[in-house]
Amino acid sequence: MKTSRFSRMQQLDNDTVAAWIFLTPALILLSIFIIWPIAYLFYLSFTAGSFTSKGIYWIGLKNYWRLLLNSDFWQVLGNTIYFTVASIIPSLVIPLGLAVLLNRSIALRGILRSAYFLPSIISLVAAGLGFRWLFQTSGPVNGFLDIFGIPPIPWLADTFWAMPVVILMSIWKQLGFNMVVFLAGLQAIPPSRYEAADLDGANAWQQFWYITLPGLRPTVIFVTITTAIFTLRSFEQVYVMTGGGPLNSTNLLVYYIYQEAFAQFDFGYAAAAATVLLAVTLVLVYLQLRTWGEE
Repeated sequence: MKTSRFSRMQQLDNDTVAAWIFLTPALILLSIFIIWPIAYLFYLSFTAGSFTSKGIYWIGLKNYWRLLLNSDFWQVLGNTIYFTVASIIPSLVIPLGLAVLLNRSIALRGILRSAYFLPSIISLVAAGLGFRWLFQTSGPVNGFLDIFGIPPIPWLADTFWAMPVVILMSIWKQLGFNMVVFLAGLQAIPPSRYEAADLDGANAWQQFWYITLPGLRPTVIFVTITTAIFTLRSFEQVYVMTGGGPLNSTNLLVYYIYQEAFAQFDFGYAAAAATVLLAVTLVLVYLQLRTWGEE
């Protein structure tokens, strides 16, 4: 008995050593490229100065206090929340509708799936340049509106219209990926549920409400969180299309951090703003993991 127990413990130790041997390279890379940068970012948020001969020096919580008192930061944070919330709802509803439609046996289904997924493989810079061309004052969108006698709208130079255009571009960019995820979720729902509903006389809307949506609950949560993270880290759209203008109306948190770090060279203050963004992102990831655990 003792020999058998000793053999099992020795085997367990050997498995543990083997596991650590295989995990070590990944852990080293994780530490170098993720853990250490995050730790250094947190340290940098308590400092001031620049990477010159004068160096950086410790100032405590002053950068976070500056964030609280800076009206520009609160405007940017409000822009980011508005941009995120306004992007999430259409990025859920439209891809879900397309996925339900394309999950059926219809003509040209494969071509339509590829066409709707195409925006996901286009770079954000190229997409941003395309939308900037479409919505310029003398662009195709105003040319189309001119047919109906509507005067040209300065889409990207107007504080009211600039953000909706950036939101529209982000929704278009996220559409294909979310649609594919919803398609995968739909195909995981057992067909027997729909067959039983048909026998009970349930119509299409009742089947969607009582079978499809409950079956897609984990998928909806996943898409919501990933879309929120995508919008929170948005940079290229603003950089290419508006540069944060007009009058700071489209400036988002990531672009604000970029400006403070690489235009103003205020690295400590930018690190504090980035830490706030990291905290918000970690909360979303925590909610995702917690919800998946409950499911």
